Amino acid sequence: MRDYLLTLCVTAAVTYLLTGPVRKFAIATGAMPEIRARDVHREPTPRLGGIAMFFGLCAGLLVADHLQNLNSVFELSNEPRALLSGAALIWIIGVLDDKFEIDALIKLGGQMIAAGVMVMQGLTILWIPVPGIGTVSLTSWQGTLLTVALVVITINAVNFVDGLDGLAAGMVCLAAAAFFLYSYRIWYGYMIEAAAPATLFTAILMGMCLGFLPHNMHPARIFMGDSGSMLIGLVLAAAAISVTGQVDPDALKIFEGSTRQATHAALPVFIPLLLPLTIIAIPVADLVLAIVRRTWNGQSPFAADRGHLHHRLLEIGHSHSRAVLIMYFWSALIAFGVVAYSVHSASMWIVLAIVALSAVGLVLLLLPRFTPRAPRWAEAFVPPRYRRRTVQSEPAAVPALAYGAETPEAPEERAPVAVGAPGVNGVNRVHGVNGATAIGPRSRFPDGRKAGTRG
Repeated sequence: MRDYLLTLCVTAAVTYLLTGPVRKFAIATGAMPEIRARDVHREPTPRLGGIAMFFGLCAGLLVADHLQNLNSVFELSNEPRALLSGAALIWIIGVLDDKFEIDALIKLGGQMIAAGVMVMQGLTILWIPVPGIGTVSLTSWQGTLLTVALVVITINAVNFVDGLDGLAAGMVCLAAAAFFLYSYRIWYGYMIEAAAPATLFTAILMGMCLGFLPHNMHPARIFMGDSGSMLIGLVLAAAAISVTGQVDPDALKIFEGSTRQATHAALPVFIPLLLPLTIIAIPVADLVLAIVRRTWNGQSPFAADRGHLHHRLLEIGHSHSRAVLIMYFWSALIAFGVVAYSVHSASMWIVLAIVALSAVGLVLLLLPRFTPRAPRWAEAFVPPRYRRRTVQSEPAAVPALAYGAETPEAPEERAPVAVGAPGVNGVNRVHGVNGATAIGPRSRFPDGRKAGTRG
């Protein structure tokens, strides 16, 4: 665990320290697109945050390669190299899109090529456990198609949910944390070395997100852009593929009997293996709803709109920060709930806790329907919107003085200002304070000196 924490900290530090220079670079190169109709931010914000995240990924892999307990991952498996190759390709495509706005079909083709590169280097699904049947081995073509589909779906799901400050990075960080706990348990609990790459990938992914979040929280100073959202989506998909397709369910040996009986009885343990998309259930649900909505309206599935889940939260009255926290809550509930159920499926307390937290989540969703107010003794500890507002009378407006007139001692002692009084030769005079008059832009006192001069 110490080596994984060190890798996570190094990745987070490199990402955090590089995000500032990357922001200046994005501003200098003009990677600041104008406000679009679907955007929720008010001012143009630089993108290209994925550059810092990619170098954080490289730093994490480099450090892990030099650690004694993690070096075996690079010696016994080619998956880290496969991940780095696919990540570099998808990162380049994302950087070009952040700068030049690449067509959606070209990005889709690049995502499929990046997934194919990882498959060619060994990061692919070899078998899947099927309840009631057992472990099903996949052919080369079946494994390739399933791997490419999983990578493309995960990348676009993360890309679709990247619509609010800190939303995508936080949700992926929560998903990576849940995956890390499960992979670490498989690796050190059952001594299955095939789970070691996924454990390393999720630790690095958490570092990438944690290092970028301080710069991306509302109000964001920089966006990760497609170079970042597609990158973290690919890393998350690689971790899911490594766990799902590389770990043999029979190697767990936690149940006796035939393969079919063992797989069926161990179904709660295989939930994250069978359904890795449950870890990112919220982004995937947003992706599916967006495709159905756009197709129903006769639009392209890749056409952007303001119908995503986070947009709906804003429309019903949630603030920006509260909408992000609600999405965090549901992502964490689903991800950690699935992992907890896979560990202790026989415990009713876990099911009851998930149900209770789901009820809390529904209450949070309904918060805009009423306006809660904290008691007066707790107002210092809650945001201003939950405090009791008191109506205060505004001070009366003070009439404007003529240009150059001296300010009197108190507002109530000011003489009324008459504008347009007839003057000499038809020139209008403006009477100021203490008898000062203004002819044009200048004002004079009765003794002849100009207003504003010392007597």
